[in-house]
Amino acid sequence: MSIAACLLTPSPLSSPNSLTITPKFPTTFPLHLHLRLSSSATCLRHSRSSPFLTFCAGGDGGDINSNNNSGGGGGNDENGKHRGGDDENAGDKNRKEAMIVLAEAGRSTLSLPKDLAAAIQAGRIPGSVIERFLGLEKSGLMRWLMQFGGFKERLLADDLFLAKVAMECGVGIFTKTAAEYERRRENFFKELEIVFADVVMAIIADFMLVYLPAPTVSLRPPLAVTAGAISKFFYSCPDNAFQVALPGTSYSLLQRLGAVMRNGAKLFAVGTTSSLVGTAITNALINARKAVDKTSAAEVENVPILSTSVAYGVYMAVSSNLRYQVLAGVIEQRILEPLLHQHKLMLSAICFAVRTGNTFLGSLLWVDYARLVGIQKAHEEDAAA
Repeated sequence: MSIAACLLTPSPLSSPNSLTITPKFPTTFPLHLHLRLSSSATCLRHSRSSPFLTFCAGGDGGDINSNNNSGGGGGNDENGKHRGGDDENAGDKNRKEAMIVLAEAGRSTLSLPKDLAAAIQAGRIPGSVIERFLGLEKSGLMRWLMQFGGFKERLLADDLFLAKVAMECGVGIFTKTAAEYERRRENFFKELEIVFADVVMAIIADFMLVYLPAPTVSLRPPLAVTAGAISKFFYSCPDNAFQVALPGTSYSLLQRLGAVMRNGAKLFAVGTTSSLVGTAITNALINARKAVDKTSAAEVENVPILSTSVAYGVYMAVSSNLRYQVLAGVIEQRILEPLLHQHKLMLSAICFAVRTGNTFLGSLLWVDYARLVGIQKAHEEDAAA
């Protein structure tokens, strides 16, 4: 507005209630001047950063609940120094919060597991995580499970993790059997050996499907200096591609994609191994049935072990991996947990319903996928052949 004041001068008043403003420009200059900008609006406009530039400079990949503004890389030196300062401030804040919680509980870092104490000293653990640890430690079962690093990292990120494991394994056998019946109907008992193989593979894999994509609080020690570039990259990736980063921690888009690839490789190995076990048991049952009932020798065929195992591994690495990453990182941690954090019973009930539906959907997709790639055939197709 100061610029406008310099360019415009008031002319004599034509009436007591009017004011004519004459510009100091040649008469050929357009007189359509719009002077409806306020100084506050102008300041807000210039102080607001561009979302595009923020994304290009790096960020935490969508961690909407994170309180840090540190980027995932890129930007000039000045921005890099600013992000480094933010990381230091977040680390100091985390350390102070954790020490306050320990002091209130009458504990010290010496009474904590070494990896947790080291994470506190490094400023990677906020006070909320320490509160959750102290609460879980009151249960004998939880205290025993937290002796194992993988369980401890997952329980600190989600105190309902063990309940979700029980949900998944408990309903797995029922939902998968129901899905098999839904797809096969009158051929259910005629294809019982294949149904059994599917259920066995599912039971073995259910635990890993909850365990591997679950969000974690990383307590892993630093890698050795001599570690390769690939090892360092996957070490920096989260366990769940969509999990919320803790204050002072951020994940780039590339790191989140790396989480999908790493879990995909693990689930491929799990799926292939569980399928080998399941199909081997099924073939043993088929051969035993043939030995007892000679009339069924021509009707029942052995399940192909190698092709079935590889196909199931691919299915786990792609379909199961993506579904469970979204379920744990988006639906549960980002949507349900913030809404129902104070209502654990309702949260558990909704998680149970969502996971039951996801398991049933996975069973339907597996039957269709197995028939699509040719490792399973409908009974009608065999009869026509």
